[in-house]
Amino acid sequence: MATKTENVQQQATQYLTFTLREEGFAVEISKVREVLDVTTMTRIPRMPDYLSGVINLRGNVVPVMDLGQKLGMGTISYSKNTCIMIVELEIEGNMVEMGVLTDSVQMVLDLNDSDIESVPRMGTNLNTEFIKGMGRQSEEKFLIILDIDKVLASEGELALRDMDNPALARAAEALPEEGAAAEA
Repeated sequence: MATKTENVQQQATQYLTFTLREEGFAVEISKVREVLDVTTMTRIPRMPDYLSGVINLRGNVVPVMDLGQKLGMGTISYSKNTCIMIVELEIEGNMVEMGVLTDSVQMVLDLNDSDIESVPRMGTNLNTEFIKGMGRQSEEKFLIILDIDKVLASEGELALRDMDNPALARAAEALPEEGAAAEA
């Protein structure tokens, strides 16, 4: 019997849960580097509306995206709970940090494979490949588990191209250093 319990425990994965426009979402905790209070952002001209700007994170230029807007859920309404999750992506063999605006960060949750349902079929024209699954939060409520790499892939490639951009480096130097960080 102990072997079965050990197998179930080995299958549990930790997820950081957060809200976007009153809906529950989750990402694997291993993708999240830290959670920050919202800070001053420099808006970059001619960027898509869902790219909120860039921040200076310990001397590095980090692009910040409104994840809800990227997912077609409307723009964020800032509150005292609004925060920036710093996530790490692998793009073309390079690790890229990106900030993601969320309405609030909730908690770290352990989910077993048995607690995660597959993505329901929603028609042939809808792309749901950025959703890993539906995590059972309660009998009636699900969390949408995002494949954050797939959600942010195109922005990660943009950030990688812009890392050597002198204008972005100057914009980051003009920003105050981010100091109010809470480790995830």
